[in-house]
Formats: sequence, C-alpha cells, structure tokens
Amino acid sequence: MTTRASGMFDVKLNPQTSYEESLGRMSIDKQFHGDLEATSKGEFLSAMGSVKGSAGYVAMEKVSGTLNGRSGTFVLQHSGTMTHGASQLTVTVVPDSGTGQLVGLAGTMKIIIAEGKHSYEFEYTIEK
Repeated sequence: MTTRASGMFDVKLNPQTSYEESLGRMSIDKQFHGDLEATSKGEFLSAMGSVKGSAGYVAMEKVSGTLNGRSGTFVLQHSGTMTHGASQLTVTVVPDSGTGQLVGLAGTMKIIIAEGKHSYEFEYTIEK
C-alpha cells in the first residue's frame, strides 16, 4: 500500500572544491518538517550545457529521522536535467538503504519550489 508524506524543508548548499573544473560540487544540508521530521547530508554535482538554461545534476543524500512515526535512515538519489529552461527531476529511495523502522522503504519524492520556499511530496511503501 502506497503512503504519502508531505511538508516543507530548508536547504543549505555549500560550494566545495571539484575534482573537475567544469563540474560544480556542493554539500547539501537539509532540515525536513511535516510528515518527515529529519535531517540530511549529501553531495551534489552539476554541469552546465553550452546553451543557456541547459544543465544536469546528480546528488546523493542520507536522511535521518522519523517518517510518519517510524524512525531510521535512508538514502535519496537525485537525477535532474534542464533543457532550455524546462526541468525534469527524479528523486528515488536507493533500494535497500532503509535502516531501523524504515527497512524495506521504497519510493519517490517530488520537490516543489514556489515563492522561494521548498516543499516535498513523498510517495512510499515499506515492505514488512
């Protein structure tokens, strides 16, 4: 059975030294609120295309906290592209990354940015 969680989050991106000059690299620190009460830390890599408004990014972040009353950790994998300003983003739970009461967690998260505020909609299942 699929469950839905939603809420807001705060994010802080900190530029880091990249191993490749043409790639952007940042650390991610997030604080989730709502159905997911958690913090996360992660790594972000990006590259700009030769046409303005075109780019790509990948990221991995480890989330630690409580999801609808269940505590544990899990890892989110991001894959995003922007083509001439039109964006596409997939954020997926890494298979078998759940710990504690989140063992068996699977799902996808939608990130929404509106009026400078960040929110999430997380559809997930937990195999028992």
